Parts: sequence; structure tokens; C-alpha cells
Amino acid sequence: MTQLNPTQANNDQLIARWLLTCALVIFGMILLGGVTRLTDSGLSMVEWRPLMGIVPPLNQNDWQALFLKYQQFPEYQKINLGMTMSEFKFIFMFEYLHRVLGRLIGLLFFIPFVYFYFSGRISPQLLPKLLLMLVLGGCQGLMGWYMVKSGLVDVPHVSQYRLTAHLGLAIIIYGFIIWTAFGLINKPSDQPSGLGKPACVLSGLVFLMILSGGLVAGTKAGYAYSTWPLMGDRFIPMGLYDMSPAWLSAFENITTIQFNHRMFAYLIAILMIGFSVVALRSNITRKVRLGIYSMLVLLVVQISLGISTIVFHVPVATAAAHQVGAVALLTALLFVSHSLLRRH
Repeated sequence: MTQLNPTQANNDQLIARWLLTCALVIFGMILLGGVTRLTDSGLSMVEWRPLMGIVPPLNQNDWQALFLKYQQFPEYQKINLGMTMSEFKFIFMFEYLHRVLGRLIGLLFFIPFVYFYFSGRISPQLLPKLLLMLVLGGCQGLMGWYMVKSGLVDVPHVSQYRLTAHLGLAIIIYGFIIWTAFGLINKPSDQPSGLGKPACVLSGLVFLMILSGGLVAGTKAGYAYSTWPLMGDRFIPMGLYDMSPAWLSAFENITTIQFNHRMFAYLIAILMIGFSVVALRSNITRKVRLGIYSMLVLLVVQISLGISTIVFHVPVATAAAHQVGAVALLTALLFVSHSLLRRH
């Protein structure tokens, strides 16, 4: 194994801390994005101004101008007709803070990247990954506006497809940053073979589960059935896959979307528990053992939050916690996966 010189090792540690800081702020961004969606605030800003959009309304005239623009779009005319200025300010601030935080994340990444690059601290192997992160970050901003535009039309709801793509790209960026940082600080260790690939498969399944949650959010399928473990008076409800073609129901039928999300959760829970039993019986290192215990705790918390979100009819705090709980669970899985793959 090639040994890093002390200077490069120190640079990698510094870059890893920077990347983990970016990931932490993105984690907060995902939480704020969930709250923005749950409070129906996402369509309150009807313009996309990448540079000047960071300037908030400074006086009553500014607020009035923004409110008048909002009143020209279907969400106000069909859903919020008669909304007061104070009510508009409430939803506007969530979307405004969401967009501003996105710009701050861009600066948090770009400015240190320029410093590390021109000071020669970035290794040749790491540079392409950081450049890809930069490109993906720009694509995420464009995807966000593309999502918002889908709701500024006759039907004032954002497309569940675009919302899921926006969420999925955020998770990809977050996971890519986390995985890269782990590569800089996670030293190879003696791990049993054969566990790394199953852990990666579980990570992929959790990512797909998050996308499933995006469809639930985008179609408001979480409101369809407020009972658990049954959906209404049945475990398998009526109306599953009743659209034509049938596969379209998985994306547009709220009964099918919520049912699939539940079944996916049960499957992942069973697989994750089975994997954990096998791994904990193996000769894994202490850090991986702690990672698996953390993963199991987060699994229990996430399932509890999911049930509570349904039973209590999607309260904002619980539903937002459920969204970031999935990201926390994915983080634990990525750590376990990376550690099991990084063998001597």
C-alpha cells in the first residue's frame, strides 16, 4: 500500500473536515427543503434571480411588489385567494431562506476549493471528484428552479417527478461528498470479506427508499391513509395499480405510492436486520460495530417517525424529521459500507 507523505496526509485531513462541514450544511438544507414543502412555501417566490435573489425585501414597498407578483400566479388565485400580507411573509421566508442557504453552500464549497487548488493541497486523484461536486451543485440549483416552474402553471403543484429528482440529486451530492471524505480519513483495516457489497446494496436500497418518499411528498400520498399497520381497514387496500397502464400507478396513484413506500420500508428493515446479525457475528472492527449499532438505532427511529407521520396526519415537525432521518440512516450505512470495503 502506498504511504502518503505527512504533508499530503495533513492536507487530506483538512480537506475531509471541509467536505464534512459542507455535508452537514447540506443535511440542514435537506431539512429546510422538507419544511418548505410541508408548509406549502415553495411557490411563494415566482422569479429566479441567481445573483440579486439573495437580497431580501427591505421595506413595505418591496413586500408589496413581491406580493403583487405572487397574486398573478395560480397558487394564489386557486388556493390562497384572500391571503393576507402576514401569511404571505410566512411562506415567503421559508422559500427565501431555502434559496439563500443554497447559495451559501455554493460559496462554502467554491471559496475553499479555490484556496486548496491554488495552494497545491489537492491531490491529482481528488481534483476530478471535487470538480464533479462543483458541477453537480450548479445542476442542483437549476433543478430547483425547474421544479418550481412546474407549479407556476394552471395546476399550482410542483411535479412529483421534478420534486423527486431535486431531492434525489441533493442526496447524490450529499452521499458523494460523504463518501469522498470517508476516503480521506478512513484508514484500511482488517475486515472480513464478503460484507462490503451487501452493505452497498443496502445503501442503494435506502437511496431508492428516499426517492419513494419524494413521490409520497410530491403527490401528498401521506395524507391518503392515516392508519397503521392497515391502510384503512385492509393491509392491501383497494385500488392498487388500477391506472392504465398499471405501472403508472406507482408514480401517480396515491394509494399505490403510499403502499409501495410502506412495503419498501418493511423490506429494507428485514434486510438491514439480517445483515446486522451476520455482520455482528463476524470479526469486524470496533468502529464498524459501532456504525452498525448506530444504523440499527436510526432504523428504529426512522420507522417510528414514519408511523407517527402517517398516524398523526403529516405534522410538519415529524414529517421533516422523517425526511432527514432517512438521510442520517443513509449516512450510517455509507460509513459501514466504506469501512467494510476499505480492507488491507
